[in-house]
Amino acid sequence: MKLLLDMHNHTIASGHAYSTIQEIAAEANKKGLKYVGITDHGPKMPGGPHIFDIGNQKVIPDKIYGVEILKGVEANILDQEGKLDIPDSMLKTLDIVIASLHDVCIEPWDLEGNTKALLNVMENKYVDIIAHSGNPVFPIDKEKFVLGAKKTNTLIEINNSSFSSRREGSKGNCYDIAKLCKKHRVPIIVNSDSHISFDVGRADKAIKLLEAVQIPEELIINTSTDRFIEYLKGKGKKRFGQGDG
Repeated sequence: MKLLLDMHNHTIASGHAYSTIQEIAAEANKKGLKYVGITDHGPKMPGGPHIFDIGNQKVIPDKIYGVEILKGVEANILDQEGKLDIPDSMLKTLDIVIASLHDVCIEPWDLEGNTKALLNVMENKYVDIIAHSGNPVFPIDKEKFVLGAKKTNTLIEINNSSFSSRREGSKGNCYDIAKLCKKHRVPIIVNSDSHISFDVGRADKAIKLLEAVQIPEELIINTSTDRFIEYLKGKGKKRFGQGDG
């Protein structure tokens, strides 16, 4: 399985990551990636960038070292209504928007509350991806979540870093979520969640899990740049087609 893009990467702006945009682009080029997302944390993350940093990404070239650079964010979910720490007025200007739950930003709720937060944030038309939903710190109703992603045309991420010590205990949850995505024909995106350039495009553990699930390759959006761009056009991204954002 050949992955052509990685949409979840953090630069030094995130405060706990260690590479620049140029270093990320160089590594992406080295590994044969066609597209790479710059998705630093939203400002609610301790040590994270000021919101002006997220908004000023227009100065970043669209292509560096032959790799298409998508300007984005990993926004933090702040409540069960799906409020994010980035306003819609800014989200609509970005190429890619990830939303996620982090226990350093909020206290986890119960299963019902966590599920409600994800279902509501997916109703935001500017949100493209839900990150690391297998995190056991935030238990969810997996089937409701997957069906919510199908309803809202939101990509479910299988996060390679979740199989390290960062979110220990995620593997079984990710396996279940991937099986449900297969059952309900919901697209998946595989991301590295890199915090240093050497990890850009790293997806070995995630791919191994998806192979175990025997998920069809057409459900993995990273395997086709055409499929990925069509998805972004369908979300109304200004850079890739007509739409209001």
